[in-house]
Amino acid sequence: MGVSGGEEGSHNGPSLMPGGSFEAFKYIEDILLKVAAQVPDSGPCVTYVGKGGSGNFVKMIHNGIAYGDMQLIAEAYDVLKLVGKLSNEDLHNAFAEWNKGELRSFLIEITADIFGIKDGKGDGYLVHKVLDKTGMKGTCKWTVQQAAELSVAAPTIESSLDDKQQLIHDVRKALYAVKIRSYAQGMNLIRAKSMEKGWDLKLGELARIWKGGCIIRAIFLDRIKKAYDRNPNLANLLVDPEFAKEIIDRQSAWRRIVCLAINSGISTSGMSLSLAYFDTLQKGKITG
Repeated sequence: MGVSGGEEGSHNGPSLMPGGSFEAFKYIEDILLKVAAQVPDSGPCVTYVGKGGSGNFVKMIHNGIAYGDMQLIAEAYDVLKLVGKLSNEDLHNAFAEWNKGELRSFLIEITADIFGIKDGKGDGYLVHKVLDKTGMKGTCKWTVQQAAELSVAAPTIESSLDDKQQLIHDVRKALYAVKIRSYAQGMNLIRAKSMEKGWDLKLGELARIWKGGCIIRAIFLDRIKKAYDRNPNLANLLVDPEFAKEIIDRQSAWRRIVCLAINSGISTSGMSLSLAYFDTLQKGKITG
């Protein structure tokens, strides 16, 4: 069974992704329903995922999406900080404002908070003293390996300037567009594995149980669920009419930010590779 929630989940309920025997799931279903995080209008964040090791596989892809999300947020920060010269207060205000709209999510919320935290053991802000490196549990690496084995592209997981407000606006649009790509790639991996193993996974239900208790909980997961409810056989989130329109509306800002980063010598591998993924997908040369 996949479990996501960490320390907070142990107190307020995690997102649970049980797989294996359906009979065994039914035996403990009532317990899981009570233990799981509860989301208003969506219910408990638990569903029977499917046969075999599907629950653990889905959790692995969930973690890959989370690493992709964090990479993209870090790139947005770099552009705003290094190019836009935003102060920590400006960054806090920008991310806090983003968290009121389409980007509303746990990761955007805590990022906004981080910008306001002072170093309790020294001078200045804590964010400036965080090492530019991170450890990982291995699930992101496994996600990339699965992408290669299943022949599904997942580059995001792998990896006018005078107007400050316009820059913030463009970065917000770019971040949202790439976030859609990241989740689409994760869903494509799950869909491909489900077809390979005959698991018959319900992608809309997976989006629903990720709405609470886990690190990638975000308001737009509800829209992902609705997309798969409209079309359970949706080949790619990017061809859903609503998501396709949003991406097209935001691609100019996205391209401006990628070009700006390149011209400024700032690495934005997630945004850049996702743009290449998008352009290739439009030409029909990519799987997933």
